[in-house]
Amino acid sequence: MKARESGMPEEALWSTFFDPEEILRQLGLTGVAHHAIDFGCGYGTFTIPAARIVTGSVFAIDIDPTMVAGTRAKAESAGLHNVVAEVRDFIAEGSGLPDRHADYVMLFNILHAEDPLAILREAWRVTAVGGILAVTHWNYDPRTPRGPSMEIRPRPQQCRAWAIEAGFSPLADTPIDLPPYHYGLTFRRP
Repeated sequence: MKARESGMPEEALWSTFFDPEEILRQLGLTGVAHHAIDFGCGYGTFTIPAARIVTGSVFAIDIDPTMVAGTRAKAESAGLHNVVAEVRDFIAEGSGLPDRHADYVMLFNILHAEDPLAILREAWRVTAVGGILAVTHWNYDPRTPRGPSMEIRPRPQQCRAWAIEAGFSPLADTPIDLPPYHYGLTFRRP
């Protein structure tokens, strides 16, 4: 089940919206993390830099075979042998990963899905005790150049409430500003 359309642009434009290494740093990814999971890896924008940080593997999961193939190719080109990219409908089928498998889980620009709690519950299942859940999304601002429509774009307070409902504990009271168009939230699995 593909998430609702988010207006994802071509990769050349997409890459101008992020400083992936800085975002991962601000959202708490360090070399202490062993395994990480990138739900909805897209172009591999965050998978590739995460693979340079973690001591284990980054599991990049997406429903789109083209995105997964592109992420694999980027990992190979970068000489990264710790990226496991897989085509999978994780919304309908789950990730296929073992319980409490990852120290760091990324839900980046995906919680506009029809059932965000289903994604967060799967994230809870695969996050190790003490592990971090990192969430990013487009600011709730119609002036952003892309992103989901305002009708389905979640506000930070909504993402926070969903994550808490799924069992995560917030690491901060306010969102992290990720200019120019995004915000971030971090949580821990108690």
